[in-house]
Amino acid sequence: MIPGIALAYTALVGFSLTQGLMYPKRRSDEEIMEQESQIGHFDKDEFDRLEKLDVTVMSEFGYEIKGHLAAPHDTKKVMIICHGISMSRYNSVKFMNIFLKRGYNVFIYDARRHGESGGNTTSFGHYEKYDLRSVIQWLKNRYGEEMTLGIHGESLGSAAMLLYAGMLEDGADFYIADCPFEDLEKLLLYRMQKEIQIPEFMIMPIGRVFLKMRDGYSMKEVSPINVIDKIDKPILFIHSKNDETIPSSFSRNLYEKKKGYKKLFMPEAGGHEDTYTKNQHDYEKAIDEFLEEIGQHKSDTGRRL
Repeated sequence: MIPGIALAYTALVGFSLTQGLMYPKRRSDEEIMEQESQIGHFDKDEFDRLEKLDVTVMSEFGYEIKGHLAAPHDTKKVMIICHGISMSRYNSVKFMNIFLKRGYNVFIYDARRHGESGGNTTSFGHYEKYDLRSVIQWLKNRYGEEMTLGIHGESLGSAAMLLYAGMLEDGADFYIADCPFEDLEKLLLYRMQKEIQIPEFMIMPIGRVFLKMRDGYSMKEVSPINVIDKIDKPILFIHSKNDETIPSSFSRNLYEKKKGYKKLFMPEAGGHEDTYTKNQHDYEKAIDEFLEEIGQHKSDTGRRL
């Protein structure tokens, strides 16, 4: 009787936890465009008129990564934008606009299992970091190794970006990490304490085993805090102080452990994934100061979509 109950509990907890991690809810492109339009971040007519290429990059895992290269400038300065969970490339347009105005061409793309990209599961940065490497290689093949490359990531996108830089190759010239988490297991514990208040020992050991069995990686591999000191290139950390989904202390911890040049912008206004919406002027000012300080001077083209 008791062994049967224990087995049933283990299966229920392991499956439920990993199901939520591997298959989080996604929004449709139409929902995202409507949302972004309502808050003034997206104009479909102007986006359609923008000079851009439809791009397909092959993932190292055999599926297609879909994106757009907005390339109105005759330059080898390029930004990559990595969106957050449940979103798609259309959520990245507001950040694309920031860098188009500053003379960069910009690559936006759908993360694995989001938008039009392939991939069976979401992995909170583990597999996504390899896809980012594939995107970077595609851009280097197009622009040459001498290109100037920056990467902006938000939430899951920022975690994937930091894992790429710290575990695979520090291949960009600078990074902007908006509301990253420092460690997947720590994030899950934080969320569980807020929502279900079940002791860690009753869930996490089971979750670790099931995640490895079901999706082929361990939670300890999804830990930007464990690799942040391997990133030599400059990083701007951005995080609203009142973010209740991913606490701002995660960004501060990453900032404090990062070696070399770093900058931290933590405004009072905003929650999760809306720091730019609530702080547009100061957000862009922080980016301008960061670019100036690292020698990537602003080049305002006056373009805004």
